[in-house]
Amino acid sequence: MTEQSGTGGTDRRILERISEMVDAERHLRAALVEGRIDQSTEHRELKDIEEQLDQCWDLLRQRRARVRAGEDPDGASVRSVDEVERYES
Repeated sequence: MTEQSGTGGTDRRILERISEMVDAERHLRAALVEGRIDQSTEHRELKDIEEQLDQCWDLLRQRRARVRAGEDPDGASVRSVDEVERYES
């Protein structure tokens, strides 16, 4: 199967962003264990990261679905946190 122009690069960037956020989650958890941040800070920042992760995964799923349907993956767009959360529940 051949990649559409730009599809692989964009998907790679989304996956790189996901990897960065997973690393940020690990650093936050380590900072809490080491006493560098308090629990409320960790929870607040983790919530933000988790919401962004959900949006990235949703965008990647949209892009892949569009490719499978023979559509332009660049037609996919980032959905609001509320919208993504509704789909996941």
